[in-house]
Amino acid sequence: MTAAQADLVRSELDLPEGLTLDTPRVEDGAAIWRIARDSKALDLNSSYSYLLWCRDFAATSVVARDADGGPVGFITGYVRPERPETLVVWQVAVDHAWRGRKLAATLLDGLVARVATAGVRGIETTITPDNTASNRLFTSFAERHEAPLEREVLFHSGLFPDGGHEPEVLYRIGPLGPRADRT
Repeated sequence: MTAAQADLVRSELDLPEGLTLDTPRVEDGAAIWRIARDSKALDLNSSYSYLLWCRDFAATSVVARDADGGPVGFITGYVRPERPETLVVWQVAVDHAWRGRKLAATLLDGLVARVATAGVRGIETTITPDNTASNRLFTSFAERHEAPLEREVLFHSGLFPDGGHEPEVLYRIGPLGPRADRT
């Protein structure tokens, strides 16, 4: 990507100066795991799973890198096998030092623009009722992209064997239109 192209992507996605969006690499797995752990909001997966995610689902995930190339935020996702036009967003997290700059929204917009070229026309994610930040992120995404948003409980609390887990509410956004295809 040329410097001019990078500036265009940065301006279209409102990417903070000094950051770039990239495809995650296996070497990013440890940093992504630490960002998830330090978020204190996500269900933390094993460090091994983040390495696998960076290897097997890199095409449907995104990482924000600082000027030194280190990850400062990420989104992991995958395409639903039964619905190849649907991206399932698994986790979203931003390093504490980069919060409050709309980086999560920029990551989501950038990832959706990339996967739209492969035919993705909708997003699914699950959010617990107490996760205000994620609720705002996905609600504002639907509004920005003028896309319908449906919510329903996907997994009620009683399904979780460890007890004390809030229900997971399915957010279904789409169909997405031309705005998702701009980059």
